[in-house]
Amino acid sequence: MIYIDGQIYENKEEARISVYDHGLLYGDGVFEGIRVYHGRAFRLQSHLHRLFSSARTIRLEMPESADSLVRIITEMIAKSGKRDAYIRLVITRGTGDLGLNPLKCSRPTIIIILDDISLYPKEYYERGIRVCTSFWRRPPADCINPRVKSLNYLNNILATIEANDNGCQEALMLNTEGLVAECSADNIFYVSRGALFTPELAEGALKGITRDVVLELAESLGLEAKECRVSLFDLYDSDEVFLTGSGAELVPVISVDGRMIGDGVPGPVTARIREAFQREIAK
Repeated sequence: MIYIDGQIYENKEEARISVYDHGLLYGDGVFEGIRVYHGRAFRLQSHLHRLFSSARTIRLEMPESADSLVRIITEMIAKSGKRDAYIRLVITRGTGDLGLNPLKCSRPTIIIILDDISLYPKEYYERGIRVCTSFWRRPPADCINPRVKSLNYLNNILATIEANDNGCQEALMLNTEGLVAECSADNIFYVSRGALFTPELAEGALKGITRDVVLELAESLGLEAKECRVSLFDLYDSDEVFLTGSGAELVPVISVDGRMIGDGVPGPVTARIREAFQREIAK
């Protein structure tokens, strides 16, 4: 099911946007990936807050209010009949001309896609995935702030191609100082001596919704959790590593750059957090 500027299309083949849309021509826009669990959009208000923050940062005027988007999304979920699904909410600068000037765009375009998603097969959640460090660095905030969830994902795509070439399932991305930022599509955590660590947002990490949930769950479980500067050495020397994201949820990592993490199997802290996450989404 796809919503475009007030019209719903049951079949994706029928959905159309202009070839002059600046989201297509220049990646000019913002988006959110939202999970639906048990017929409800998970942490919808948090996603919308991030969406509006991203739009404000790039001076993109939102064409609908947050309340209106909640209503549209809720109606789409009910109409689809899906209990578990994935929503891609996209706001582009809209239709303009072949120049860069956003003033030529008459009105932002709203695209909402509701569909199924399965980023990793079930065995990866049970056995873990392999990650490699990408040659491509996360752009610094004075180029484009990585906290803006924009449509321009070429940097992430190049890192993903590199992971594919190396037979890995994800690519780890460093910032220009050589510190760990995040992966191409996920935030990253590591466990050392029972404590949980994740890169600070200032190091180039997106303020992930699932990342925030994990930090909340760690506190409720009595686990020490810190946002800090993370080096490759920290990951290589860790006891456990796992990734988080709305699409991926929580997926364990068993090797980084060919170095086995812990015993080479998903660890006990990761398992505790995954179990707590499953309880959270069931509420």
